[in-house]
Amino acid sequence: MSTPPVGRLRWTDVPILLRNRLETALGAAVTDAVTPAGGFGHQLAAALTLADSRRFFVKASPTDDPLTAANLHEGAVLGSLPAGAPAPDVVGIHHAAGWTAVVIAHLDGPHPDFSPDSSDPGQIWALLDKLTSSPAPRPYMEAVASTPSGAAGLHGWDQLLADPPGDLEPADRDRLREFAELEAAWPALAHGDRIVHGDLRADNMVHDRTQGVIFVDWAHATTGPACIDAVSLAPQLVLAGHPPQDIAQLLNEHPASATSPLAATAFLAALTGHWHRNARRPAPPGAPGLRAYQHRAAAVGTTLLRLRIS
Repeated sequence: MSTPPVGRLRWTDVPILLRNRLETALGAAVTDAVTPAGGFGHQLAAALTLADSRRFFVKASPTDDPLTAANLHEGAVLGSLPAGAPAPDVVGIHHAAGWTAVVIAHLDGPHPDFSPDSSDPGQIWALLDKLTSSPAPRPYMEAVASTPSGAAGLHGWDQLLADPPGDLEPADRDRLREFAELEAAWPALAHGDRIVHGDLRADNMVHDRTQGVIFVDWAHATTGPACIDAVSLAPQLVLAGHPPQDIAQLLNEHPASATSPLAATAFLAALTGHWHRNARRPAPPGAPGLRAYQHRAAAVGTTLLRLRIS
């Protein structure tokens, strides 16, 4: 298998045969390629501008790279989502020179603003309600059928309980057993029939100038209980400046998490345990900012967890 590169690939790193194939398929030469800020992967993930001014987003990597399977999964998911889902259209999938590229419709706009003064979080919560209020349609279920849920296996408090790290906050150290017991309840609650994006963060969304907020990077999409994306989003809003008490109350009230409070709490425990455990591991190649992000997310996630069980 190819060795993953360090840092994001550039358009010029893609084999010329695949670049030519993409230009032929899209009907014009690529004149510019811009890699958006954010994200932790090493693949090419770039907005392409063509000679005729049209724009597309492309993800490309060697076909034997683990990220290629995720890209292909995302392409299948985008083609199966129900009409009106907050997701871009898939344009095409291309193979050449031992590489695979997935081309996605370009969105025109910045990442949403998660700050307390922004209206974007309210729109995102409304989208989550709409996305999870009904069971996933059959085409989506078929697209994700062979991809197990990564959320079901999240854990970390069990390992921290067995060997508590010295840098763990005293308040968390005192509740390690309680956190581990909540986490242990999660696998039995992790199954469901709702659409799950699986990785909601600001850098996995675009506030398109005409469509509003759109969720991107569906590589982790699966099915599960409605609470997964809502609970995953909550720490991101605290990191953006929202008071933890306000976000904890929102989780208590939002339909996606309020309809299954035990599942929401157990998943929050599993997610924060996962962050705590992985934040203390060496940084993986090509993702130098991942561990620092996990440290921050673990801290605010655990604050929310304490508020839920206090």
